[in-house]
Amino acid sequence: MTDNEIIDRLVSRRDALKIIGTGVAAVLLQSNTALAAEGGSGDKSVAMLYDATKCVGCRACEAACNACNTQPLHEQGDHPCDLTPYNWTVVRQYQEGNEMSFRKYQCMHCEHPACVSVCPVQAMHKLDNGPVVYDPGKCIGCRYCMVACPFHVPRIDWSKPLPEVSKCNFCAKRIQEGLIPACAEACPMGALSFGTRGEILREAHSRIDQNPDLYTDHVYGEGEGGGTGWMYLASVPFEALGFPQLDSSPVSKTSEVVAQYGTPGALIVVGAMLGGVRWMSRRWSIDPEGDLEHEEES
Repeated sequence: MTDNEIIDRLVSRRDALKIIGTGVAAVLLQSNTALAAEGGSGDKSVAMLYDATKCVGCRACEAACNACNTQPLHEQGDHPCDLTPYNWTVVRQYQEGNEMSFRKYQCMHCEHPACVSVCPVQAMHKLDNGPVVYDPGKCIGCRYCMVACPFHVPRIDWSKPLPEVSKCNFCAKRIQEGLIPACAEACPMGALSFGTRGEILREAHSRIDQNPDLYTDHVYGEGEGGGTGWMYLASVPFEALGFPQLDSSPVSKTSEVVAQYGTPGALIVVGAMLGGVRWMSRRWSIDPEGDLEHEEES
Protein backbone atom coordinates (compact mmCIF):
# COMPACT_ATOMS: atom_id res chain seq x y z
CA MET A 1 0.00 0.00 0.00
CA THR A 2 1.41 3.37 -1.00
CA ASP A 3 1.76 6.33 1.36
CA ASN A 4 -0.92 8.08 -0.66
CA GLU A 5 -3.38 5.26 -0.05
CA ILE A 6 -2.60 5.30 3.67
CA ILE A 7 -3.27 9.05 3.85
CA ASP A 8 -6.48 8.60 1.87
CA ARG A 9 -7.69 6.04 4.40
CA LEU A 10 -6.73 8.18 7.39
CA VAL A 11 -8.19 11.39 6.04
CA SER A 12 -11.13 10.37 3.92
CA ARG A 13 -13.82 12.77 2.89
CA ARG A 14 -16.25 11.05 5.26
CA ASP A 15 -13.87 11.36 8.20
CA ALA A 16 -13.29 15.02 7.47
CA LEU A 17 -17.01 15.68 7.31
CA LYS A 18 -17.50 13.85 10.61
CA ILE A 19 -14.85 15.99 12.30
CA ILE A 20 -16.21 19.23 10.91
CA GLY A 21 -19.80 18.18 11.66
CA THR A 22 -18.93 17.39 15.26
CA GLY A 23 -17.27 20.78 15.59
CA VAL A 24 -20.27 22.59 14.15
CA ALA A 25 -22.61 20.74 16.51
CA ALA A 26 -20.41 21.73 19.44
CA VAL A 27 -20.53 25.37 18.36
CA LEU A 28 -24.32 25.29 18.06
CA LEU A 29 -24.65 23.72 21.50
CA GLN A 30 -22.19 26.22 22.89
CA SER A 31 -24.08 29.17 21.41
CA ASN A 32 -27.42 27.83 22.66
CA THR A 33 -25.96 27.35 26.13
CA ALA A 34 -24.54 30.86 26.10
CA LEU A 35 -27.91 32.29 25.11
CA ALA A 36 -29.60 30.24 27.83
CA ALA A 37 -27.24 31.80 30.38
CA GLU A 38 -28.25 35.31 29.31
CA GLY A 39 -31.51 35.59 31.14
CA GLY A 40 -30.61 34.50 34.67
CA SER A 41 -33.28 33.22 37.06
CA GLY A 42 -34.49 36.45 38.67
CA ASP A 43 -35.75 37.23 42.17
CA LYS A 44 -37.58 33.89 42.49
CA SER A 45 -34.47 31.75 42.04
CA VAL A 46 -33.05 30.09 45.14
CA ALA A 47 -30.32 31.96 46.98
CA MET A 48 -28.22 31.87 50.13
CA LEU A 49 -27.00 34.65 52.41
CA TYR A 50 -23.76 34.13 54.31
CA ASP A 51 -23.27 36.55 57.19
CA ALA A 52 -19.59 36.59 58.08
CA THR A 53 -20.31 38.44 61.34
CA LYS A 54 -22.19 35.38 62.62
CA CYS A 55 -19.76 32.69 61.46
CA VAL A 56 -17.43 31.28 64.14
CA GLY A 57 -15.49 28.97 61.82
CA CYS A 58 -16.86 25.73 63.30
CA ARG A 59 -16.92 24.14 59.83
CA ALA A 60 -20.13 22.24 60.52
CA CYS A 61 -21.14 23.25 56.98
CA GLU A 62 -18.12 21.40 55.56
CA ALA A 63 -18.99 18.18 57.42
CA ALA A 64 -22.65 18.43 56.41
CA CYS A 65 -21.73 18.95 52.75
CA ASN A 66 -19.41 15.95 52.73
CA ALA A 67 -21.96 13.74 54.46
CA CYS A 68 -24.77 14.81 52.13
CA ASN A 69 -22.67 14.12 49.04
CA THR A 70 -21.15 10.86 50.39
CA GLN A 71 -17.63 12.27 50.40
CA PRO A 72 -14.86 11.42 52.90
CA LEU A 73 -15.23 13.14 56.26
CA HIS A 74 -12.22 14.97 57.72
CA GLU A 75 -10.33 13.88 60.75
CA GLN A 76 -10.53 16.33 63.65
CA GLY A 77 -8.20 19.25 62.95
CA ASP A 78 -7.62 18.15 59.34
CA HIS A 79 -9.57 20.63 57.26
CA PRO A 80 -8.69 21.63 53.68
CA CYS A 81 -7.93 25.28 52.98
CA ASP A 82 -9.03 25.05 49.36
CA LEU A 83 -11.70 23.35 47.28
CA THR A 84 -10.94 19.86 46.00
CA PRO A 85 -12.91 17.24 44.02
CA TYR A 86 -14.05 15.87 47.40
CA ASN A 87 -14.51 19.14 49.29
CA TRP A 88 -17.10 21.36 47.68
CA THR A 89 -17.07 24.00 50.39
CA VAL A 90 -14.39 25.28 52.76
CA VAL A 91 -14.36 27.95 55.46
CA ARG A 92 -11.35 30.25 55.33
CA GLN A 93 -10.06 32.56 58.03
CA TYR A 94 -8.85 36.08 57.24
CA GLN A 95 -7.19 38.79 59.27
CA GLU A 96 -7.90 42.46 58.49
CA GLY A 97 -5.96 44.67 60.90
CA ASN A 98 -7.03 43.63 64.39
CA GLU A 99 -10.24 42.05 63.14
CA MET A 100 -10.57 38.37 62.25
CA SER A 101 -13.26 37.19 59.87
CA PHE A 102 -14.34 33.98 58.15
CA ARG A 103 -15.60 33.34 54.66
CA LYS A 104 -17.39 30.28 53.30
CA TYR A 105 -16.13 29.36 49.84
CA GLN A 106 -18.10 27.31 47.29
CA CYS A 107 -19.72 27.68 43.87
CA MET A 108 -21.49 31.05 43.66
CA HIS A 109 -24.26 29.78 41.33
CA CYS A 110 -24.08 32.88 39.16
CA GLU A 111 -27.15 34.36 37.52
CA HIS A 112 -25.17 34.40 34.25
CA PRO A 113 -22.67 31.57 34.78
CA ALA A 114 -19.53 31.68 32.66
CA CYS A 115 -19.03 27.93 33.16
CA VAL A 116 -22.38 27.29 31.45
CA SER A 117 -21.74 29.69 28.58
CA VAL A 118 -18.44 28.04 27.61
CA CYS A 119 -19.47 24.39 28.02
CA PRO A 120 -19.76 22.97 24.46
CA VAL A 121 -21.89 19.97 25.47
CA GLN A 122 -24.10 21.43 28.22
CA ALA A 123 -22.47 19.33 30.93
CA MET A 124 -22.71 22.50 33.01
CA HIS A 125 -26.21 23.89 33.00
CA LYS A 126 -28.36 26.21 35.08
CA LEU A 127 -31.67 24.90 36.41
CA ASP A 128 -34.79 27.03 36.12
CA ASN A 129 -34.83 27.64 39.88
CA GLY A 130 -31.20 28.80 40.00
CA PRO A 131 -28.65 26.07 40.86
CA VAL A 132 -25.81 25.50 38.40
CA VAL A 133 -25.29 21.73 38.16
CA TYR A 134 -22.93 19.34 36.37
CA ASP A 135 -23.71 16.22 34.33
CA PRO A 136 -20.63 13.95 34.17
CA GLY A 137 -22.30 11.82 31.50
CA LYS A 138 -22.06 14.69 29.02
CA CYS A 139 -18.64 16.03 30.01
CA ILE A 140 -15.83 15.71 27.42
CA GLY A 141 -13.11 16.92 29.78
CA CYS A 142 -12.33 20.18 27.97
CA ARG A 143 -12.06 22.07 31.32
CA TYR A 144 -13.31 25.31 29.76
CA CYS A 145 -15.48 25.75 32.87
CA MET A 146 -12.40 25.82 35.08
CA VAL A 147 -10.78 28.54 33.00
CA ALA A 148 -13.93 30.64 32.65
CA CYS A 149 -15.06 30.74 36.30
CA PRO A 150 -14.09 34.12 37.85
CA PHE A 151 -14.26 32.53 41.32
CA HIS A 152 -11.96 29.59 40.44
CA VAL A 153 -14.43 27.01 41.72
CA PRO A 154 -14.62 23.89 39.47
CA ARG A 155 -12.11 21.15 40.30
CA ILE A 156 -11.21 18.06 38.28
CA ASP A 157 -10.60 14.61 39.77
CA TRP A 158 -7.53 13.15 38.08
CA SER A 159 -7.73 9.96 40.17
CA LYS A 160 -10.53 8.58 37.97
CA PRO A 161 -9.89 6.83 34.62
CA LEU A 162 -12.26 9.36 33.06
CA PRO A 163 -11.65 12.58 35.08
CA GLU A 164 -14.77 14.45 36.16
CA VAL A 165 -15.28 18.05 37.17
CA SER A 166 -16.86 18.65 40.57
CA LYS A 167 -18.32 21.54 42.53
CA CYS A 168 -21.17 22.50 44.86
CA ASN A 169 -24.55 21.72 43.29
CA PHE A 170 -26.55 23.86 45.79
CA CYS A 171 -28.15 20.64 47.06
CA ALA A 172 -30.45 20.81 44.05
CA LYS A 173 -32.09 17.45 44.87
CA ARG A 174 -32.77 18.48 48.47
CA ILE A 175 -34.33 21.73 47.29
CA GLN A 176 -36.51 19.79 44.86
CA GLU A 177 -37.70 17.66 47.79
CA GLY A 178 -38.62 20.76 49.80
CA LEU A 179 -35.54 20.70 52.04
CA ILE A 180 -32.90 23.38 52.50
CA PRO A 181 -29.22 22.88 51.57
CA ALA A 182 -27.31 20.69 54.03
CA CYS A 183 -24.81 23.43 54.96
CA ALA A 184 -27.58 25.86 55.98
CA GLU A 185 -29.37 23.18 57.98
CA ALA A 186 -26.18 22.35 59.90
CA CYS A 187 -25.03 25.90 60.74
CA PRO A 188 -25.45 26.35 64.53
CA MET A 189 -24.95 30.13 64.46
CA GLY A 190 -27.49 31.12 61.82
CA ALA A 191 -24.75 32.43 59.53
CA LEU A 192 -26.53 30.89 56.54
CA SER A 193 -30.01 31.95 55.43
CA PHE A 194 -31.81 30.24 52.54
CA GLY A 195 -34.67 31.63 50.46
CA THR A 196 -35.46 33.21 47.13
CA ARG A 197 -33.09 35.79 45.74
CA GLY A 198 -35.61 38.56 46.35
CA GLU A 199 -36.10 37.51 49.97
CA ILE A 200 -32.37 37.21 50.60
CA LEU A 201 -31.65 40.67 49.20
CA ARG A 202 -34.37 42.24 51.33
CA GLU A 203 -33.01 40.49 54.42
CA ALA A 204 -29.43 41.52 53.66
CA HIS A 205 -30.27 45.20 53.19
CA SER A 206 -32.47 45.14 56.28
CA ARG A 207 -29.54 43.92 58.38
CA ILE A 208 -27.30 46.66 57.01
CA ASP A 209 -29.93 49.33 57.69
CA GLN A 210 -30.49 48.11 61.27
CA ASN A 211 -26.77 47.73 62.06
CA PRO A 212 -24.84 50.23 59.92
CA ASP A 213 -21.85 50.15 62.29
CA LEU A 214 -21.55 46.38 62.07
CA TYR A 215 -21.69 45.80 58.33
CA THR A 216 -19.85 47.07 55.28
CA ASP A 217 -22.53 48.89 53.28
CA HIS A 218 -22.55 46.40 50.44
CA VAL A 219 -24.10 43.01 49.64
CA TYR A 220 -21.52 41.05 47.70
CA GLY A 221 -23.16 39.08 44.90
CA GLU A 222 -26.09 41.44 44.40
CA GLY A 223 -24.55 42.85 41.25
CA GLU A 224 -21.07 41.37 40.87
CA GLY A 225 -20.71 39.56 37.56
CA GLY A 226 -24.38 40.11 36.83
CA GLY A 227 -25.42 38.73 40.22
CA THR A 228 -24.89 35.45 42.07
CA GLY A 229 -27.04 32.98 43.95
CA TRP A 230 -24.77 33.20 46.99
CA MET A 231 -24.57 36.62 48.64
CA TYR A 232 -22.43 37.88 51.49
CA LEU A 233 -22.45 40.33 54.37
CA ALA A 234 -19.28 41.24 56.25
CA SER A 235 -17.81 43.80 58.63
CA VAL A 236 -14.62 44.17 56.58
CA PRO A 237 -14.04 45.10 52.92
CA PHE A 238 -14.79 42.15 50.67
CA GLU A 239 -11.42 42.32 48.95
CA ALA A 240 -9.92 41.54 52.39
CA LEU A 241 -11.86 38.24 52.24
CA GLY A 242 -10.39 37.25 48.90
CA PHE A 243 -13.37 38.13 46.72
CA PRO A 244 -12.62 39.16 43.13
CA GLN A 245 -13.64 42.71 42.31
CA LEU A 246 -16.18 42.41 39.49
CA ASP A 247 -18.44 45.01 37.92
CA SER A 248 -22.13 44.41 37.20
CA SER A 249 -21.57 43.07 33.67
CA PRO A 250 -22.43 39.36 33.38
CA VAL A 251 -19.23 37.32 33.47
CA SER A 252 -20.65 35.22 30.63
CA LYS A 253 -20.24 38.15 28.23
CA THR A 254 -16.49 37.64 27.92
CA SER A 255 -16.72 33.87 27.69
CA GLU A 256 -19.36 34.11 24.97
CA VAL A 257 -16.93 36.03 22.75
CA VAL A 258 -14.61 33.03 22.90
CA ALA A 259 -17.43 30.52 22.57
CA GLN A 260 -19.17 32.16 19.61
CA TYR A 261 -16.20 33.59 17.72
CA GLY A 262 -12.95 31.99 18.88
CA THR A 263 -14.10 28.38 18.63
CA PRO A 264 -15.69 28.70 15.14
CA GLY A 265 -12.51 30.40 13.94
CA ALA A 266 -10.42 27.52 15.22
CA LEU A 267 -12.75 25.03 13.52
CA ILE A 268 -12.40 26.85 10.20
CA VAL A 269 -8.62 26.66 10.47
CA VAL A 270 -8.71 22.95 11.37
CA GLY A 271 -11.17 22.26 8.54
CA ALA A 272 -8.96 24.11 6.06
CA MET A 273 -5.92 22.13 7.21
CA LEU A 274 -7.75 18.83 6.82
CA GLY A 275 -8.95 19.88 3.40
CA GLY A 276 -5.42 20.83 2.43
CA VAL A 277 -4.01 17.48 3.55
CA ARG A 278 -6.65 15.65 1.58
CA TRP A 279 -6.07 17.76 -1.53
CA MET A 280 -2.33 17.17 -1.36
CA SER A 281 -2.80 13.44 -0.82
CA ARG A 282 -5.04 13.27 -3.88
CA ARG A 283 -2.84 15.44 -6.05
CA TRP A 284 0.46 13.75 -5.41
CA SER A 285 1.47 10.11 -5.25
CA ILE A 286 4.66 8.42 -4.13
CA ASP A 287 6.22 5.75 -6.32
CA PRO A 288 8.14 2.78 -4.88
CA GLU A 289 11.41 4.59 -5.59
CA GLY A 290 10.37 7.42 -3.32
CA ASP A 291 9.94 10.02 -6.10
CA LEU A 292 6.93 12.31 -6.13
CA GLU A 293 4.70 11.99 -9.17
CA HIS A 294 1.81 14.22 -10.15
CA GLU A 295 -1.46 12.30 -10.02
CA GLU A 296 -3.31 12.22 -13.29
CA GLU A 297 -6.51 14.17 -13.39
CA SER A 298 -9.51 11.84 -13.50
